[in-house]
Amino acid sequence: QVQLVESGGGLVQAGGSLRLSCAYSGSLFNARTMGWYRQAPGKQRELVATIGPGGGRYYGEFVEGRFTISRDNAQQTVYLQMNSLKPGDTAVYFCWSSASVWGQGTQVTVSA
Repeated sequence: QVQLVESGGGLVQAGGSLRLSCAYSGSLFNARTMGWYRQAPGKQRELVATIGPGGGRYYGEFVEGRFTISRDNAQQTVYLQMNSLKPGDTAVYFCWSSASVWGQGTQVTVSA
């Protein structure tokens, strides 16, 4: 049974940085596509970034080079490095696995 646990959210000023982590427990991590989504109040959940088993990456258009997704297969962990944060990035960030599993989410708040 796959479980995902996010960490690293918090409050940061505009222009600052945060690094989110997603710890994966279960089997077949190396074979999974992993990703990050986010959901702001009153808005639909949207894709932030994904990373495939071979390291191929995809980003939502709004990222504009500010975020980097990475994975550590030995640690079974996925990271999202977020730089140049904007107030519009405020949301709950969810980790996702192609095993159709979601994490519980971690709050990111960016103050102006």
